Amino acid sequence: MGHREDLLEGAKRCLLAKGFARTTARDIVKESGTNLASIGYHYGSKDALLAQAYVELVEGMSVAFDGTTGVRGAPGSLERFQEVWANIIATMREPGSLWRLSLEIVVMGDQLPELREHLARAQREAARGIVALFAGVPEESVTDETVDTSGYFYLTLMMGLLMQWTFDPKSAPEAEQLTEGLRRVVEGFGPA
Repeated sequence: MGHREDLLEGAKRCLLAKGFARTTARDIVKESGTNLASIGYHYGSKDALLAQAYVELVEGMSVAFDGTTGVRGAPGSLERFQEVWANIIATMREPGSLWRLSLEIVVMGDQLPELREHLARAQREAARGIVALFAGVPEESVTDETVDTSGYFYLTLMMGLLMQWTFDPKSAPEAEQLTEGLRRVVEGFGPA
């Protein structure tokens, strides 16, 4: 690995250990075995490096969303909906969860416009990826219109769920409750 990759891996470890706000450039250099000048040369700034590290950490979560045996429910089914949410919730239970870091970054968004811009672009791709997972299709087949509707629906649900799991995990909903809630909402839209 070169300095660029070493910095990125060191930044990931720092983010998970210390969070965004408490990670310094010196922390990253110490963790990566590189030097301060490397950060500017390869990434432009510490914040840009941390943003890239965060995006890669989140991208790595997609494997966890599939579960250890893959998603078995039929594409678009309530069974698949429940299974995927169960896998996502399992990642929220883990100690030192990446999701706590996500909340820190959301709260800091106004203070870090460069980071916010970078993550806004990444969010769109996250929406595409989650639609593909629920629909059982390749990401490249998910249209922009689907990202703008279904994708952002799923991301909104995920952010709300994340808030609940962070605030009070004992009363946060499980996948079964989310699935039953969806079923009831959809039935409510039928003829009265």
